[in-house]
Amino acid sequence: MPYRPRIPSPDRRTLLRGSLVATAALTLPVAGAAAPAFARSGRPDASWGVQVGDVTSSSALVWVRSDRPARMVVETSATESFQRARVWHGPLLGPGTDFTGTTPLYGLPPGEQVHYRVTLADPDDPRRTGRPVYGAFRTAPARRRDGVRFLWSGDIAGQGWGINPDIGGYRVYDEMRRLDPDFFLCSGDNIYADGVIEPRVTLPDGRVWRNVTTEEKAKVAETLAEYRGNFRYNLLDDNLRKFNAQVPSVIQWDDHEVRNNWYPGQILDDVRYTEKNVDVLAARSTRAFREYFPVSTLHGSPGGDRVHRVVRHGPLLDLFVLDMRTFRNANSPGRQPDDTTGILGAAQLEWLKRELSESRAVWKVIAADMPLGLVVADGATDFEAVAQGDPGAPLGRELQIAELLRFIKHRRITGTVWLTADVHYTSAQHYAPERAAFNDFAPFWEFVTGPLAAGQFPSNALDGTFGPDRVFVQAPDRANVSPMETPALFGEVDIDGESGELTVRLREQGGSVLFSKALQPGRVGQ
Repeated sequence: MPYRPRIPSPDRRTLLRGSLVATAALTLPVAGAAAPAFARSGRPDASWGVQVGDVTSSSALVWVRSDRPARMVVETSATESFQRARVWHGPLLGPGTDFTGTTPLYGLPPGEQVHYRVTLADPDDPRRTGRPVYGAFRTAPARRRDGVRFLWSGDIAGQGWGINPDIGGYRVYDEMRRLDPDFFLCSGDNIYADGVIEPRVTLPDGRVWRNVTTEEKAKVAETLAEYRGNFRYNLLDDNLRKFNAQVPSVIQWDDHEVRNNWYPGQILDDVRYTEKNVDVLAARSTRAFREYFPVSTLHGSPGGDRVHRVVRHGPLLDLFVLDMRTFRNANSPGRQPDDTTGILGAAQLEWLKRELSESRAVWKVIAADMPLGLVVADGATDFEAVAQGDPGAPLGRELQIAELLRFIKHRRITGTVWLTADVHYTSAQHYAPERAAFNDFAPFWEFVTGPLAAGQFPSNALDGTFGPDRVFVQAPDRANVSPMETPALFGEVDIDGESGELTVRLREQGGSVLFSKALQPGRVGQ
């Protein structure tokens, strides 16, 4: 199927010329400055922009941050004139949530563009309001023929490569915004809480990389305030705030939201940390994550403070967002002959099997924050992801994935595709039982991309247990290649409404499509 870029609707073009210009014109606080607990004068300010998350055919979540206590008010309309607007009274924003808040929207029309604006009101005088911030999003379609298109990537501000004003900051977000996707899936490492951002870094060729810096990025994050500052750091970038106002997000997390390669129960042997208990750090990061992203299962829905969830995007797509971090067992050599905890935990595995079996969507995209068949080491002897380099029968965490793949085959669940990031290069792997040591599964594809704003790394070895064939890879030949030396990477998924064909494109910043693969609905073994 030839690539046909989606042309924004007239309303969306008008929005880009008008409302988003207003958002871009806002002045952010000085880098590193925290919001005051109370302000003596002035009006509430929403300079950190707006976000929309977990959009379905009838619902969405709208996020904002104030600079002082304020009441959040959201208006939605079919047009940017906001005639006959619906009004949604949101929460009171205060220091308990770092002045952030999310308002759920329900009863939205399917397959339509929704204009919204967020106003912050003085809690003591509701007539005293700040300047509104604007955005727009499309709800998921109710009809199959409308099609779906989304982007995905991950890994932001990693390895010391932060917001560089000399190259225009995170310019990849501007490029992704102009592609006008239905939504963006961030596959984890939204921040690098364990990564220091230095003011200057000298590149191998002698050039100097300059970073915007903040107080919270001068050390590894340990306190709640430091984790909040890490999540706030990326919002200093104008490109990202514009992107957030126009493109809904589906957010998952991985390790760097807390600390590199962490697992529950870990006690750190790292001189940079005064708090050695990772569970304490994870609790603080989870709270900041909940405050800074509009994520449905973190805002009062059944399941509580969990990250894994299903985001249903019309009849063509169910997106299964995994959490391969919170419920895993300890990193190890991965040779256990019996492992029920694995990388998902027993309860999440049963949840995933149940949701997959009940899904009626044409495509079931599994958003994994770590790859399946790529060997990701943690030190000299342990492993961080699923694979451990032994190409034989499943062991360790592979046992849980084998159980899942067997379930998918025996229940005759079609249309599963795996997407991930994590390894800081882009590749496409096809898994097939005839090449595998474990062969009780149906063939499937796994696509890897990223980073958006971090160092790029050489490709990882493949583990033959599930028979992966690396059909495409683009990776540097040395570690931690800076964003000034190589383009950012992201992926695109386009599901045609007429045929149901799903096309994956692995892209790099600058407009190039590096690899493309079209998959047919309901077909096994492609």
